[in-house]
Amino acid sequence: MLKDYIQLLRPHQYAKNFFIFLPLFFSLKFHNKYLLANTIFAFFTYCLAASSIYIFNDYYDIEEDKKHPTKKNRPLVSGKIPKASAIHLMLILLVYSLIIAYFISIKIFLLILFYISLNIWYTIRLRHVPVIDVFSISIGFIIRLFVGSEASDVSVSLWIVIMTFLLALFLAFAKRRDDILLFLKDKTKTRKVISKYNLEFVNISMTLMAAVIIVAYTMYSITPEVIEKIKSEYLYLTVIWVTLGILRYLQITFVYEESGAPTRILLKDRFLQLILFCWIATFWILIYGWDVLVYLFSL
Repeated sequence: MLKDYIQLLRPHQYAKNFFIFLPLFFSLKFHNKYLLANTIFAFFTYCLAASSIYIFNDYYDIEEDKKHPTKKNRPLVSGKIPKASAIHLMLILLVYSLIIAYFISIKIFLLILFYISLNIWYTIRLRHVPVIDVFSISIGFIIRLFVGSEASDVSVSLWIVIMTFLLALFLAFAKRRDDILLFLKDKTKTRKVISKYNLEFVNISMTLMAAVIIVAYTMYSITPEVIEKIKSEYLYLTVIWVTLGILRYLQITFVYEESGAPTRILLKDRFLQLILFCWIATFWILIYGWDVLVYLFSL
């Protein structure tokens, strides 16, 4: 039962919430213990809210998910967890996340409340509207950035917002592509909105987003203001890892046709993990230098 409840919370999806740390990371203040602790606290609070939404989504989609080849095995859909228990857990997580958020910051409370409202609306209505559905998913990532900004008391960079939004769109279209492939394979319509998409449109959209992400990141890395802030002229070197990461994900999507769960892909694909590690390490050294790495490993 414990395993089923953990699965119901979808902890693997918490990987998305690491976007909360980006404002602190890019602000050159990641070594500030107080700001780091506050951001970690906001991260766990957001995870509670996210899990409550996942439970709501599973409850609302029980009948629809029974038709899905993998979602039908989820604890609530398969009947391993009673509906009443799931609802009670959802309400507890929802209330606690809002209470904790309120004590952290009123702005974080409002942002998490907006996230909850947006996702409830998304589950009920927005996901059935083509294009608006993927935009709604992307807005959720922007909310994470602003939560991180408020928790770390640093302003969100325009570049970070743009690139996060584009990356979220890219991943959202990849998920839609997986739904389309399932429909073409056995005529199982896992989402009503799938009839308003086709493979050609999604492929073009993904390719377009991939190109724009690489261009936007390249422009970011050579912008004089960014170079002056970071105090390094070699930020452009990180473009290598961003380009390699995008190409790897395109390979996973178009060649291996496994783009239905971005977080699971990241958690199991060693190549992507290596690319992400190299990007973080390169960026970290350019921003903070070797001394900060030694400091963190000594904690």
